[in-house]
Amino acid sequence: MSQAAPLSEAILLDPQQCPLEAIDVSHGSLFENERWAPFFARLRAEDPVHFTADSAFGPYWSITRFEDIKAVDMNHQAFSSDPVIVIGDPPPDFTLPQFIAMDQPRHDHQRKAVQPAVAPRQLANLEPLIRQRVCTILDGLPVGERFDWVPAVSMELTTQMLATLFDFPFEDRHLLPFWSDAATSSPELVGASNMTDEERKRILMECLEYFQKLWNDRQGGNNLDFISMMANSPAFANMPPLEYLGNLILLIVGGNDTTRNSISGGVYALNQWPEEYEKLRQDPSLIPNMVAEVIRWQTPLAHMRRNCVADTQVGDKLIRAGDKVVMWYVSGNRDESQFEDADRLLIDRPNARSHVSFGYGIHRCMGNRLGEMQLRILWEELLARFHRVEVVEEPTRICSNFVKGYASMPVVLHPH
Repeated sequence: MSQAAPLSEAILLDPQQCPLEAIDVSHGSLFENERWAPFFARLRAEDPVHFTADSAFGPYWSITRFEDIKAVDMNHQAFSSDPVIVIGDPPPDFTLPQFIAMDQPRHDHQRKAVQPAVAPRQLANLEPLIRQRVCTILDGLPVGERFDWVPAVSMELTTQMLATLFDFPFEDRHLLPFWSDAATSSPELVGASNMTDEERKRILMECLEYFQKLWNDRQGGNNLDFISMMANSPAFANMPPLEYLGNLILLIVGGNDTTRNSISGGVYALNQWPEEYEKLRQDPSLIPNMVAEVIRWQTPLAHMRRNCVADTQVGDKLIRAGDKVVMWYVSGNRDESQFEDADRLLIDRPNARSHVSFGYGIHRCMGNRLGEMQLRILWEELLARFHRVEVVEEPTRICSNFVKGYASMPVVLHPH
């Protein structure tokens, strides 16, 4: 498996001085060091459908403008999700099929089988439980003392929610983010990893073994948790073990990383623009729109990949069958032609909900309403308890070109 080469001299230059053809936005360090935005701004302006001939992940196209991303995302005939939706290729001996990386009709059959777990009626049933858990977490936080927001709030809330969706043994819920982090720190995502392939494979096979027991226990049941629905749906009948593992990872990462990093991102962004924080305190009815704006501004998953299966024109470029195509959601959400003053957080932005963070078409995020609900409830309860969540040190970010997230963020809570 290819490892990331050291950053070239060109990529270390100011983005405006870097030769256009040398720009390679797949480096995880660009996201870890929060240096990605000017590179994408230049691509949107000068080469919005950009070809990188040589990278740690092989040659690939970057789609960077909002409208082009939307067009590629909805063109399922020319741009296939099979076999993987991240920029790197998985090891041939450990490919994990999952329905987000499938085309129709197989994708639709599997997605529809598990969708009732996050359907509107089920979300209405879950809301009181989410609020109770949010309140318990917030009431246990130290006021006036420094602590790390990421594990204490962002991870804990999303992990508890995941345990509910899987009907996972609550006392073992810490395993869920552990498995999620193992899955999303692979070389095909970041180019290099401090975890060996053998160690990652061992951890994920332990995940499969644990969930296999849950599958066996729930056959014949009719509960609305993810495992029961998979175990009793014809769409998942005779599913190979690695496909089961792939779908588990999809649901775990989808329910963990995205909401978790939007929770942290919202706190960070409101500290960057204190006037928006004050606006929120003065008018809490802005919370639902602020949630959409945070998801746009943070863009918790930076990209999605497609594989071109038929020669197709995108913008002024002809993309050939067999080419790898990367939709940079993180760039589409900063597209100046779509979002005025796109780099800043505006909690009352009128078109905040038109962001591309959830994707478009058949692969649009299945749990988007659940994620929004968790964020809404959290901010309702935060505003009721605290005057401010102050970020007291620059956060540590994840080295990944896929999960755009936070490893730690020291904060202090200030009471009313």
